[in-house]
Amino acid sequence: MSRKILLLEDDEALGETIEELLEENGYEVDRVTDGAEAAEKSYDHDYDLYIFDINVPEVDGFDLLESLRRADDATPAIFISAMVDLKTIAKGFELGADDYLKKPFFPEELLIRVNARLAKKETLLRCKDVTFDPETLTVKRGGTIISLGDVQLCLLRKFLQNPGQVIDRDILLECLEHPSSAALRVAINKLKEKTGIEFKNVRGVGYALEEC
Repeated sequence: MSRKILLLEDDEALGETIEELLEENGYEVDRVTDGAEAAEKSYDHDYDLYIFDINVPEVDGFDLLESLRRADDATPAIFISAMVDLKTIAKGFELGADDYLKKPFFPEELLIRVNARLAKKETLLRCKDVTFDPETLTVKRGGTIISLGDVQLCLLRKFLQNPGQVIDRDILLECLEHPSSAALRVAINKLKEKTGIEFKNVRGVGYALEEC
């Protein structure tokens, strides 16, 4: 499945060049020219990466990313901008950007950074619309961060690391502070409610993920 990128760039020539380069390298790109349209796209679609210019019409890139982060959207973001003073660059990272590329730049340099950023994202564990980052313990459902307790995080990690396998009940019980079959059943039901993932009880053995 191709990775999807939202590109916000109001310079038509540069925007087209970046879009073509990314698409030639297997990415799916939605290109927009103003911040308001970018905000609308981000609400309607899930993206693997944002690439935002800062000085754009309607809503600038800074305000756009700030609003997305306040809405618990943790999608990786790269700023591309002609603004090169240290204060501006620092602000970009403070607002939650993952990278900052100063204009002018070679489009191939942006591609290198995109590849590196999305290669890191490949470490995410996935099931349906749920992603789990083992490094940061961040869980997202449909692109929105959801809060799980330590027990649910432990269970989710075990299930996602062993897709299609029946996990022994004793292994799952290790996640519980006060282990019992009843407590495990309750914890798995809570995990199902929060994630929408279905779990199958294999009687006398343990539990397994339904199809992801």
